[in-house]
Amino acid sequence: MSATTADTPQVLLEHQLKALRLPTMLREYDKLARTCAQEKSTFPQYLLRLTELELLDRDRRATERRIRQAKFPVVKSLDSFDFLAIPALNKTLVLELARSEYLDRKENILLLGNSGTGKTHIALALGLAACQRGHRVRFLTAAALVGELIEARDEKYLRRFQKQLAAHELLIIDELGYVPLSKTGAELLFETISQRYERASTLITSNLPFDEWTEIFGSERLTGALLDRITHHVHIMEMNADSYRLKQSRRKRA
Repeated sequence: MSATTADTPQVLLEHQLKALRLPTMLREYDKLARTCAQEKSTFPQYLLRLTELELLDRDRRATERRIRQAKFPVVKSLDSFDFLAIPALNKTLVLELARSEYLDRKENILLLGNSGTGKTHIALALGLAACQRGHRVRFLTAAALVGELIEARDEKYLRRFQKQLAAHELLIIDELGYVPLSKTGAELLFETISQRYERASTLITSNLPFDEWTEIFGSERLTGALLDRITHHVHIMEMNADSYRLKQSRRKRA
């Protein structure tokens, strides 16, 4: 038998694994076959291990893709958050929310507190946890979201953009209240959040208490309607403390 004939099954197998988009099986089948032969594993045991490798790698790639699509400015986890620095924060609730079960119930999260207390860190960590559990997430600052909404309206693709946002099971709106909104921007943001009411979860971070949200939206009627929707099914966490970033800076200088 010629070498070309002997190699044909392997060439065909690799071609078919590529066609079936099974890159991990393509990469590992030969090495795993030798390992299983040494261990005297049965063929079903070999096939089971090979398919397990493919599924594990597929899950990893899917998680990485969801994290990229979320467009986090940085990737942060709860492991790197200093809960002792923010004693007002309910750690038990945060860890419970990291299981992402609230997304199935279409519940919202509000993180309220002064600047530098880790609201964005918690938001990023909960977003990362949701991605790792198979959920679609999108992260934007309030200013960036309003800017994109206004651009979408002006360029006549607002409905398409709002439909894209609605497809995400978790929409994270960071830094609400840091930048004043125009009347148009406030109305578009209200519409976007309202469309998610009891359909998908929204996480908002803000440095302002509820009684000052009128300053953001410029209308008591609009603010009241928004709060009525956003707080219907909600987890509220207050994170008022001395600025964590400021304390870290002082430690470094010391």
